[in-house]
Amino acid sequence: MRTLVHKFGGTSVRDETARQRAVANVVGARAAGDRVAVVVSAMGRRGDPYATDTLLSLARNEATPVPARDEDLLASCGEVVAAVVFAQTLRASGLEDVVALTGGQAGIVTDDHHGEARVLHVDPAPLRAILDRGGVPVVTGFQGVTATGEVTTLGRGGSDTTAAALGAALGADEVAIFTDVDGVMTADPRIVPDARTIARMNYEETFELASLGARVLHPRAVEIARQASVPLRVLSTFATAGGTLIGSASAAGDLIDRWPRRDRAETVVGVTARLGLVAVDTDATAHGAVTPRAVFGRLADAGVSVDLIHVLPDRTSFAVRESDRSAAGAVLAALFGDAGGYRLTAGLAKVGVVGSAIHDFPGVMALFMDALAQAGVDVLATADSHQSIAALVSEAAVDGALRSLHTAFRLAGS
Repeated sequence: MRTLVHKFGGTSVRDETARQRAVANVVGARAAGDRVAVVVSAMGRRGDPYATDTLLSLARNEATPVPARDEDLLASCGEVVAAVVFAQTLRASGLEDVVALTGGQAGIVTDDHHGEARVLHVDPAPLRAILDRGGVPVVTGFQGVTATGEVTTLGRGGSDTTAAALGAALGADEVAIFTDVDGVMTADPRIVPDARTIARMNYEETFELASLGARVLHPRAVEIARQASVPLRVLSTFATAGGTLIGSASAAGDLIDRWPRRDRAETVVGVTARLGLVAVDTDATAHGAVTPRAVFGRLADAGVSVDLIHVLPDRTSFAVRESDRSAAGAVLAALFGDAGGYRLTAGLAKVGVVGSAIHDFPGVMALFMDALAQAGVDVLATADSHQSIAALVSEAAVDGALRSLHTAFRLAGS
């Protein structure tokens, strides 16, 4: 008997037709003898009655900001509605012992960082008790409670994190992320028409793709699954086949096939982009007292994350999210004063390629730069890791860059 976690996103529970397709997956697994714990997101997207953004819009007022604690309390309501409705739909399908639970009732304990809380601990006892007696728990995604009982939310994509955390705590055989796409794809098909579904990936590649902007999975969910060695499967609620299996390097068998290939164009599994970045350039000669250590220290104190970092004797450059632009600007103004010495450039994006086989493989960077040059893309900065190569470019150049990279690395498939 396997233990499975099925997570259904907002589009998978938004209406009765979608919920029936989702329920069919749960009923099918139960009929096969599997134990299933369900995680649900809020129903629908922005504008739908119970979507999280819709609920938040009821209280948000620019003149009187909603306290973060209250925002979390309101934001958690969408998943509560979805869990109760989905549980009732499961009962109507013939499953008798179905229990709707909030994140706190399911044993999820987080820190107190409202809006972006991190899971600290999961007590599997409440879910195990239901599963052991043959029942089906339906858990609200995206939320937990602090040690003192305050409701918290886990940020965008938080229901993926909920599913992975529950899967890890239960020692699940698999966590299935049901969505409205066929799986993790080589590129966003809305931009790259010949993008295809990737059959198998390892945790590291998936984490890199998610961190670089691919939105099918949240990076935290991938990391939790990796640490617990719980396989992830991304698939469509509305299809009967396909999907992407994510596991260790040895489990993702096609990785072994990719390593011996001597063609640099076959070392990459996907391309993606993260929009909404702001480049920051500082001139060390403008104000000798402002060191890189001071800049990064003050930004850290302000809660600003930095990316694409380059430190040279005469200047320091990096990128921040558009949402952190004001905070970063305030830090720099306080440091440099009237001396100037810094510049912020908005409207930028980070495009990248990901693949475990690119490490120590000559020519991959050359092919990456050639592809961007052929698309007429100006590269403002670059960064790399063992699994990825990325470039800072204009947002206006992203679509062309992705299509050119996708072609150069031969990612199209039938």
